[in-house]
Amino acid sequence: MNKPDLSSILVATLVLVLGVAAEAQQPKKVPLIGYLSNTNPARESARAEAIRLALRERGQIEGQNFAIEFRYTDGNLDRLPELAAELVRRKVDIIVAAGGPTWVQAAKNATKTIPIVMVGQGADPVDAGLIDSLAHPGGNVTGVTNLSRDLGGKRLELLKETVPKLARVAVLFDPANPVTVLESKKVLRIVAGELRLTVRSWEVRVANDFEQVFAEISKWRPDGLYSAGGGPVLSANFKRIPGFALKSRLPSMYSSRQAVDAGGLMHYGANIADSYRRVAYYIDRILKGAKPADLPVEQPMKFEFVINLNTAKQIGITIPPIVLMRATRVVK
Repeated sequence: MNKPDLSSILVATLVLVLGVAAEAQQPKKVPLIGYLSNTNPARESARAEAIRLALRERGQIEGQNFAIEFRYTDGNLDRLPELAAELVRRKVDIIVAAGGPTWVQAAKNATKTIPIVMVGQGADPVDAGLIDSLAHPGGNVTGVTNLSRDLGGKRLELLKETVPKLARVAVLFDPANPVTVLESKKVLRIVAGELRLTVRSWEVRVANDFEQVFAEISKWRPDGLYSAGGGPVLSANFKRIPGFALKSRLPSMYSSRQAVDAGGLMHYGANIADSYRRVAYYIDRILKGAKPADLPVEQPMKFEFVINLNTAKQIGITIPPIVLMRATRVVK
């Protein structure tokens, strides 16, 4: 038997070493998260940052363990299907659907396999057909539901407590959001009957509707204003409603905390910052191999009640002490 040639052994060894070294130098694929937002970069930045910080606490560092690509609809629903499809074409590993059921459904329509983590979801995701159940979502959707529709009655109660003489409440809603349609046309009417209030709803379909709607509301002469936030138009124009309420000296209640920061009187709802932090839990679990179908959907654990005392002073009302004591944050 011929002895192996020494040069052949050296060549083989060199090829093996070079192959191992080349493999070691191959860049590691960083998981890509697609972020589908219902707003714009300015409004989404704080919420996205909450997710980043919570992921960092779990040892997931952006640029090392994951990367994010954003797509913003900025209130334009026509762009939603294409933006969701873009993320799928980018072969993202996870889609975060930050909006109402329409955004989650768009992501679900675009892919049946990529995990989808929902947040800011105001409807019951089971009723909306997005998941099988809260405990066992099934499919590729999981995440956090804020169930904002179910809080509508509580908001109306707080408005009545704050203004005991309240009798007529004007309600604004965006018909593009099925959650607020149900809230304004059913939930609020039931609670209004119990509180002996008269409510009347106005649709805002496009930004140009605001002036006409505001004029009609003024003619109706309500005692209070309720903004059933959510939906592309109200979200994109969230500052216009507090501006009208201040000008009309109307006590106002909002489903959006940002509206109170913009001059609205009160907000009651799920703590959005906490909800967005919980998104990190789902991303972390999925990156480590968990399936969305096996991760129960969470309902909000923390709620916030925000009162703007500057606004109360401007419109000439005094917040009852018993109501003020229940506030989690006061704007002075």
